[in-house]
Amino acid sequence: MTVARNSREKGKRGTAQDGGEVELLQGARERRVRTGGVELCVAELGDPGQPTVVLVHGYPDSKEVWSEVAARLSDRFHVVLYDVRGHGRSSAPQPLRGGFTLEKLTDDFLAVIDTVSPDRPVHLVGHDWGSVQSWEFVTVGRTEGRIASFTSMSGPSLDHFGHWINRRLRKPTPRRVGQLLGQGAKSWYVYLLHTPVLPELAWRGPLGKRWPRILERVEKVPGGAYPTSSLPQDAAHGAWLYRDNVRARLRRPRPDAYAHAPVQLVTPLGDAFLSERLYDELEEWAPRLTRRTIPAKHWIPRTRPDQLAAWIGEFVTTIEGGRAQVTAADGKYAERFGGQLVLVTGAGSGIGRATAFAFAESGARVVAVDRDQESAARTAELSRLIGAPQAWAETADVSDEQAMEKLAAKVAAEYGVVDVLVNNAGIGLSGSFFDTSPEDWKKVLDVNLWGVIHGCRLFGKQMAERGQGGHIVNTASAAAYQPSKALPAYSTSKAAVLMLSECLRAELASQGIGVSAICPGFVNTNITSTARFAGVDADEEKRRQKRSARLYGLRNYPPEKVADAILRAVVRNEAVVPVTPEARGARLLGRFAPGALRAIARMEPPL
Repeated sequence: MTVARNSREKGKRGTAQDGGEVELLQGARERRVRTGGVELCVAELGDPGQPTVVLVHGYPDSKEVWSEVAARLSDRFHVVLYDVRGHGRSSAPQPLRGGFTLEKLTDDFLAVIDTVSPDRPVHLVGHDWGSVQSWEFVTVGRTEGRIASFTSMSGPSLDHFGHWINRRLRKPTPRRVGQLLGQGAKSWYVYLLHTPVLPELAWRGPLGKRWPRILERVEKVPGGAYPTSSLPQDAAHGAWLYRDNVRARLRRPRPDAYAHAPVQLVTPLGDAFLSERLYDELEEWAPRLTRRTIPAKHWIPRTRPDQLAAWIGEFVTTIEGGRAQVTAADGKYAERFGGQLVLVTGAGSGIGRATAFAFAESGARVVAVDRDQESAARTAELSRLIGAPQAWAETADVSDEQAMEKLAAKVAAEYGVVDVLVNNAGIGLSGSFFDTSPEDWKKVLDVNLWGVIHGCRLFGKQMAERGQGGHIVNTASAAAYQPSKALPAYSTSKAAVLMLSECLRAELASQGIGVSAICPGFVNTNITSTARFAGVDADEEKRRQKRSARLYGLRNYPPEKVADAILRAVVRNEAVVPVTPEARGARLLGRFAPGALRAIARMEPPL
């Protein structure tokens, strides 16, 4: 094995095997590793003194499939990517037949890590066929001690797959037969790739040209530099990955395919090619296993790079710290929200803070937004202690359009696209219609309505453009459907939020984005002590604030229950959620006895 160094600045272009141009990873240092009659193109990012993370791509990709994930990891780790033999800027074996066996791919992997990290074990990450071959790396004896951890996504071990099939054939039950038939249908492309000549003709012809558009349309993969111009050649060569390995391993799976390093399994729940059931018995083969699920399709390195980078970074840091597994979040909905990015406005106190904590307990990454910097920072700090793998504090006034635009741009650039948005920030105002000044109306509508509009417009648009779904939660109120002579401005703002939520729910349903309106009643938060009372002097306003706070305190309905209702609404994709008993009662009266609700509205509030 020999090494040829060739450092390149990112942003330049290189030539693919077929003479076309491919986009290089931004800022990567490139070198060539010669082994087994091929020359592998290896790219490195980050500090070589940090733990090394090796990213192995799948079919029909090149290393550029990892560019978004690599960029997010390179500030903490030494990140290494290489084009598998016959792909991208790596040369192909001659002849092709027999040149892509798992044994030869293992030789390539060892040559790469001996070059980039000769004295320290590496952390291995594989997607699709990159994961298939990485399972080989992490279960054969000659790599033991060279791999510190393995993160697998969308690619099973062929040996484990073979045993999975054999067990179901030996002891067939209706359930097991259904699993076999289900995976057999998902594996339709494998049969086609075993046919001679046709796959090569298709990839070098119409399929290769249309593949980027297919990924955009079916998988919602963003366009751009990926896939590279070497795709037709890569895909044609890569057909031999299947021909050289699949039938042989499924017929005679290795009996000793046990992982000798901790494994993190990331399973996309919408994977069109692999059934979740393939991994049902994986603990037998990987006893130090951490499981993750993600509501996404197959090409998650391109569609969910932020979440993957967070999980990979957390896993690598855990292993480097001497532990064998990540401590799993123990929140009620940890499997649903683990690793997702959740942004909560008004997170400095009350319902917003409780909601941030609930998502943190479920393993979500949290962005706590509040106009009070100290309160937001405290929420983020406590979220990390509770269980959030990452939590950040951001300061913004939701009523300020420009401030919200800056916030949305910063969040997208630094943390990623939000998976769940909770528009919770709000203010209270009590007073008759004629005592409520235009300035009072403007302030209430700016925060309670326009703050929600800004959040939905900016972060909802990012969700829609990503094309991977998401959820928006808007905090309305029981006052949205319970009229009151004492709350005309507040009730109007919350009724508008409720209708906005219903309209958005209809519009965004086709894009997989859910919208929920949460309608609490009397909840014990500090909004009562900060609410304004129109038409009275300062002393009277303070007296009424204290009285309201005392009454809500006697009611003592905790914000944590509202937070739990918010998480449940996202999981169930509920449209309108009255939370407290009085909120549910008012909702029923509004439907079946609206006259009674109007009569209640005429009653004098306690002062």
